[in-house]
Amino acid sequence: MTSPAAAVAAPFRPAVPRPRTEPMGLFSFLRAARANPLTTWYEEHFEKPIVTGEGALGRVTVVSEPSAIRHVMVDNAANYRKDDLQRRVLAPGLGNGLLTAEGDEWRLQRRTLAPIFSPRHVARFEAPMAEAAARLARRLKRRDGQSVDAGLEMTRVTLDVLERTIFTHGLAREPDALGRAITRYFEALGPIDPLDVFGMPDWLPRIGRLKARPALRFFAEVVDELIERRRALVASGKEAPHDLLTLLLQAQDPETGRGLSDLEVRANIVTFIGAGHETTANALTWTLYCLSQDETAREAVEAEIDAAFAQDPAPGLEALPHTKAALEEAMRLFPPVPFMSRQALAEDRIGRIKIPRGSLVTVAPYVLHRHRRLWEEPDAFIPERFLPENRARIDRYAYLPFGAGPRVCIGASFSVMEATLVLAHVLHAVRLDRAPEAGPVVPLHRVTLRPQDGLRMRVTARG
Repeated sequence: MTSPAAAVAAPFRPAVPRPRTEPMGLFSFLRAARANPLTTWYEEHFEKPIVTGEGALGRVTVVSEPSAIRHVMVDNAANYRKDDLQRRVLAPGLGNGLLTAEGDEWRLQRRTLAPIFSPRHVARFEAPMAEAAARLARRLKRRDGQSVDAGLEMTRVTLDVLERTIFTHGLAREPDALGRAITRYFEALGPIDPLDVFGMPDWLPRIGRLKARPALRFFAEVVDELIERRRALVASGKEAPHDLLTLLLQAQDPETGRGLSDLEVRANIVTFIGAGHETTANALTWTLYCLSQDETAREAVEAEIDAAFAQDPAPGLEALPHTKAALEEAMRLFPPVPFMSRQALAEDRIGRIKIPRGSLVTVAPYVLHRHRRLWEEPDAFIPERFLPENRARIDRYAYLPFGAGPRVCIGASFSVMEATLVLAHVLHAVRLDRAPEAGPVVPLHRVTLRPQDGLRMRVTARG
């Protein structure tokens, strides 16, 4: 069990749906899963290492034992593919990109994109990330005494970072319009549709897909403009920037020479604009919320940030361990992707548990990160857990904000650097507190994890 080096007096415990103790019938489960899947977890999921049973999705095994998670996601990963329900939810918007592709298609895309997310390449992004963060800090400081939607501000800054790093000639559309389209997409497709649960044919209309059509059309227009502009630049003989878009257009499999199809290029651009930005923006929003509710943690982070800026006007990650720890602890309590599931291609065993062919194995970071056997005070916000001197106590497979194994998030280091720098610049410039008019903060699972009604915060300039 992990334990922070120093106990924090009365740490903040954010309100979340209470785990269930009584069984649900099929229709009760479907209603709860559609409204907010976080309300479908039972007490035993947070107490037992492995829970298996039959339900609306057939036989499901929920795994929260680190060694068993390693078996599924690393040691025997070839036996487990993304299940059909996840693909039905994600594919309408994200197509057959890196997040949803399987087999040889996935391997080609992963090899293509890996260079831009190598540690050396990501390190080059530190300066443009800091510039985007400083721009946000200046904007917020001008709002002294006013209320802002923290989630919207984090959306703006993460899109700004994308334009300065992996889409270096811009996203071709106004960032707020793009942010609204992304939000509409997740809100429309996030609720679980019973037709998908029961594996009904794709030609049957889904309410969520119908609602998502305007956002999907908008994505298509944005992506087509990006591709057209870049191809025109290459055709003119000018040198193209070595960014994500160029890599996608020039990709070739070293074994076959095959490049990515136009559909694959489009799918990956949408994936990085949509899913890539969304998870980081939500992680930032939850971190600001937790720090606003825990004065001890906030003061420690502010003191570190102020000292770092006193030494360097653009401090790097090495000067911000408390800030990064607060981010990681917020992602523990509110993991950007709270649920992952895999389908067994062949029969397997996890310890004494038999995994039938075709059955689902679920690894739920929301459950795993709050598991009673793995964490001390699992529901409390205690950033000290993630300070360098304590980090080694956390089992690699007990903390999965970015997944694990071959399909670990390719942009994990990019996201952590970006979020830490944004926090440093913002919290050096302003304090953000819950606005007086703000209602309860309720986590809502819509593919990602976001505050149900947004997060209104009051801005107070510092210094």
